[in-house]
Amino acid sequence: MTLFIHNERNYVKINIFPHLKKNLTTMQTNETTSPDLITTYEPTLIRADAGKRFLNYIIDIVVFYILIFLIAILVAMIAPEALESFVEEDSSGDAAIGERLISLLLYGIYMGIIETIFKGKSIGKFITRTRAVNLDGSRISAGTAFGRGLSRAVPFAAFSAFGSPCNPWQDKWTNSMVIDEKQSDAV
Repeated sequence: MTLFIHNERNYVKINIFPHLKKNLTTMQTNETTSPDLITTYEPTLIRADAGKRFLNYIIDIVVFYILIFLIAILVAMIAPEALESFVEEDSSGDAAIGERLISLLLYGIYMGIIETIFKGKSIGKFITRTRAVNLDGSRISAGTAFGRGLSRAVPFAAFSAFGSPCNPWQDKWTNSMVIDEKQSDAV
């Protein structure tokens, strides 16, 4: 061990315990190494079944339309003229398709926001005790949540959930999955 003492003009180097350096360099340790439990841990991930996924969808879509209805009431009270364009009927059916596409897009954005705020959960997922996670079991990022949400806006995306195991497009395209929290031990 070396000690440096400073006065106004120069430094003085003093070796303290010179034999300690020799003993420390020749000392052997009898430590045994064990695997690092943090890096070797792999969570058990059990996919949510199709029934829970369908129930999530029903609950989330009902909550979404209730929210849209409440927003429409609020807009009608504040600025009724703003809703006139939505109330007018178009006999060609083009407006219905456009409204459906806008509704799908808004639903996708809504789900992205909800899954970001609640770290992979939506209102339906809270009720069914499921969660969206990355394939390694880690929490999804905001980008993944919005990717999942916007994947739902693709027409006919709901039909992609049919099959066993239930693996809809929003899972495939974002490398994520919905797990059953009771049966899984992920974050």
